Amino acid sequence: MIFRLLCRRIPLLPVLASAVALACAGCANSGAGLASGGGADGEAGEAGEKVRVAHVPSTAFAPLYVAEAEGYFEEAGLDVRLRKVKAGQDAAQLAAYGYVEAVATGFSTELFEGVADGLKVKVAASMGESTGKDPSPTVLEVSKRLPDAEKVADVEDLRGRKVAVAGGGGGAAAYPLDAVLRKSGLTLRDVEVVDVPSTGMRAALADGRVEAAMPLAPFATAVEEAGVAEPLAAPPEGTVATGLLFGYEFAGRVTAEKFLTALRKGASDLRDKGASSRERVEVLAKATGRPPEVLRKTPAYRWDEQLTVDKEQLSKQQDAYRDAGLLDGDPVPIDDMVQ
Repeated sequence: MIFRLLCRRIPLLPVLASAVALACAGCANSGAGLASGGGADGEAGEAGEKVRVAHVPSTAFAPLYVAEAEGYFEEAGLDVRLRKVKAGQDAAQLAAYGYVEAVATGFSTELFEGVADGLKVKVAASMGESTGKDPSPTVLEVSKRLPDAEKVADVEDLRGRKVAVAGGGGGAAAYPLDAVLRKSGLTLRDVEVVDVPSTGMRAALADGRVEAAMPLAPFATAVEEAGVAEPLAAPPEGTVATGLLFGYEFAGRVTAEKFLTALRKGASDLRDKGASSRERVEVLAKATGRPPEVLRKTPAYRWDEQLTVDKEQLSKQQDAYRDAGLLDGDPVPIDDMVQ
């Protein structure tokens, strides 16, 4: 048991490497390094109080980017500083150990394992969820470069095939993949999940290393625009595997609620005005590093009105990982994960 705790709960080198990278980014952008703690421990809600947010660049987190661009955080007296991290990285530990106050990321097996082993984070908000419609922001893409004899006509044809997922079988995108597979009577056990970063999926599909992929938006649109893949199936409506994590210390502060209130304003703007206007596309392009012409064609996610954590989805995600043999031990009580 001690060995399991050491292996899963405290991979210090990745955490420290990420912290150093974030600190350097903070020095370059603001002239101030990242403190090792979770921010000021005095009165919460003071004007200009720093809130450091690590995020995996994706349009799933558009409310975060819009709230920053529209000045909603500043209006709340917060100095929000965004720092990029890679998809598939165990970014939850950055919040747990106080290198940042919050993390916008996909939920992977590491989150469930970490909470089971005492990782001090809470799921504070839900983010982009599937619309269940065509076109879909998150979609199972199938290669257009396959020989005729190996063509994939429907989801059932993927049995035994290689499917790219950022972070592999334990990555956040493996859950929407599982949701798609289950509609056709398959599960993660019926395909070979290959760990490929979203930025590498275009090449992996083009050169035949994988037959299909489950990229986050806007990468699905990018592989379609490149002519290497086409959409096969979308996750059911309401499927969500992304959200916002708070470290324990930050979660209990008034500042955290002010942050969430401003974030909800960003989500409200997206619901009312959409994500495809020139101004919105410019905001998303800056935040994600993706070309505006791709983002204009990227279908939008849907966001809950209050960004309420979907406990049912968290439970289904944990079940999917357990069914695939990726989690062991007793299931984590979902209420223990949610703020």
